[in-house]
Amino acid sequence: MTTEKPLPFVYQFAAGAVAGVSEILVMYPLDVVKTRMQLQSGAGTGEEVYKSMFDCFAKIIRNEGASRLYRGITAPILMEAPKRATKFAANDSWGAFYRNLFGIEKTNQPLAILTGATAGATEAFVVVPFELVKIRLQDKAQAHKYNGMIDVVSKIVKQEGPLALYNGLESTLWRHILWNAGYFGCIFQVRANLPAAEPDNKSQKVMNDLLAGAIGGTAGTILNTPMDVVKSRIQNSPKVAGTVPKYNWAWPAVATVAREEGFGALYKGFLPKVLRLGPGGGILLVVFTGVMDFFRTWRGE
Repeated sequence: MTTEKPLPFVYQFAAGAVAGVSEILVMYPLDVVKTRMQLQSGAGTGEEVYKSMFDCFAKIIRNEGASRLYRGITAPILMEAPKRATKFAANDSWGAFYRNLFGIEKTNQPLAILTGATAGATEAFVVVPFELVKIRLQDKAQAHKYNGMIDVVSKIVKQEGPLALYNGLESTLWRHILWNAGYFGCIFQVRANLPAAEPDNKSQKVMNDLLAGAIGGTAGTILNTPMDVVKSRIQNSPKVAGTVPKYNWAWPAVATVAREEGFGALYKGFLPKVLRLGPGGGILLVVFTGVMDFFRTWRGE
């Protein structure tokens, strides 16, 4: 992530956690809208159909109350700390591993993409249960079944079995591999092409990070939205003994959505998603870099 000497893992983990929680507090309503639009698969009429991001916002607020835009936020907040911490710490750790493996002194563009993809796969194992809980609470059709995060976990384990908490692992792996590859790969390229900030010019450094992170977040979103759509549907399909869910594995699910609803359906919820993860990617990078700089100053580096 940086050209400075990496800090120990605990500092990277803490900085990633602070960055992740900061981003989720600002951007969470967009995630609720994105999930609602992704889960909308059949034909419908009236208040049950979301025609656009703004229509979805308006109908949620009008029919369910503004607080519904923060329904299920407990799971993401609990998830964001380990998720974002793992993202940045794993990226730095895998970067060091690959540089040693290939005998490369400094990270280049292909290595930045490979490192990001591997960090994304690592991150996916952490987030799957939290994502599943979040989606069950965000879906209007299923939300009434649950009283909160603990109730979701309890009922899934009881009714579907403990392994059901990792329903959608494969599609989550693809989603995070694609997003992180695009995110970290673009950050590397954008930083390389931007004028370097002077050591004492904090505002220029923040602007560079904000721009690099926003472009990286946008690129990652373009790459991974189809996998995000099918992941939402896979995780929102309860396991029923003796039946095969319509949405089960990632790539077959992509084909099913494209065949039944058209290619454009694979980008349902794209606008709220990119509005969240574009600027959100910038917020992540700025906060992470700022907290790491604070730790370096605190340690006298």
